[in-house]
Amino acid sequence: MKRQDPKDYVLRVFGRVEGPYAFAYFDHDQQKLWFARDYLGRRSLVTKWVADANSLLISSVADGTETDNEHAKWTELPAQNIYCLDLAGSCSLASLAVSESAAPFTQYSWKYESDIERPMDASKDNPSAASQLVLPFGQVTPELVDNPPPPPSTNASVVCLDGFPELARWQPYIDGLERVLTESIRTRIESIPLTRGANADHNAPRVGILFSGGVDCITIAALLTKILPQGEAIELFNVAFENPRQTRTAGTSNAVYDVPDRRTGRQGWLELCGLDQMREWRFVEIDVPYTQVLEHRAHIRNLLTPSDTVMDMSIGMALWFASKGAGLLVVRKSDTDNTVVSRHPYEGAARVLLLGMGADEQLGGYSRHRGAWDRGGWTELGTELRLDVQRIATRNLGRDDRIVSDNSKESRYPFLAAA
Repeated sequence: MKRQDPKDYVLRVFGRVEGPYAFAYFDHDQQKLWFARDYLGRRSLVTKWVADANSLLISSVADGTETDNEHAKWTELPAQNIYCLDLAGSCSLASLAVSESAAPFTQYSWKYESDIERPMDASKDNPSAASQLVLPFGQVTPELVDNPPPPPSTNASVVCLDGFPELARWQPYIDGLERVLTESIRTRIESIPLTRGANADHNAPRVGILFSGGVDCITIAALLTKILPQGEAIELFNVAFENPRQTRTAGTSNAVYDVPDRRTGRQGWLELCGLDQMREWRFVEIDVPYTQVLEHRAHIRNLLTPSDTVMDMSIGMALWFASKGAGLLVVRKSDTDNTVVSRHPYEGAARVLLLGMGADEQLGGYSRHRGAWDRGGWTELGTELRLDVQRIATRNLGRDDRIVSDNSKESRYPFLAAA
């Protein structure tokens, strides 16, 4: 392909790639450095220029050194572009920053098909370089395509699907989502090789799920069990943190970790046990004492860089300990008796973890989506969802990738299948 199109071959290659990636590629012949993340930002790539050394650093993770100079900090590489730095001429890197105005960088932006203006002389078989990077999905539109029925009253705190108004009219949408999401999960797990776990565990899980018991992760689990062979176990990792203030008032050590995500996690696990009684569901409770938070806080902060808010630290802590997979395996009394009889030390075997990121943005999982519906029904909600989907690439998937990868695990996102 390089021989056929020496100028634009990098764009043509990555214009056809669907999946997470981050790369830095040096074309020695042309003295050009190409670098980018995938268009949804699912893999980490950070940059930093060092004026004193006249150098540009490109890495999947920061080196832990920061400065007060705003122009010499690690930054998350924007995922909406593929960048090219021409080193053929003499240029000083000391004045560079990866931005729209930073010559001699050339940036090629991903665009929706509807936003591309093709030159008059560009054929469909030989498009121009500027039209190589076409997003493989369309924009969310606030206009209704089919005239779906209204959802139930916003006054209802709990909705039973059996009483859902006009459920039959919603069924095609439900079936379509299930079909697409099932295929997305299948694509992300079918190539994982079989492994043998510790202590000759012949049923060593290949896949784990970071499991809070929320709708996103329990949906992934319910569909995953339809895909994996019946003899394979599935690991569910549930994390809870000790609260020092609560420790002083709690009656037992277990009560310290009886937080909302632990309770919903157990409830979801038991639901899955009833859904597929032949499956071995390994529910792993990861209890994190405050002393461990203090011990690993500096390391996790370095992994988070350049993300540095309190919310980043909170989410980063949870992801790091959950993806580490070291906790207590919960054992039920029997398949028909959900009484917990023991919890014993366990270390997760799965190297691939499925995460539910992207579900809230696409399926209206935030409180602001309810507010948008209250303000203007389908049209207002569609506008809000459109903004959320457009911002996915600028959110924090790079941060999450750095955290999970530190534990030698790979994160995969079934809700973020692009095609």
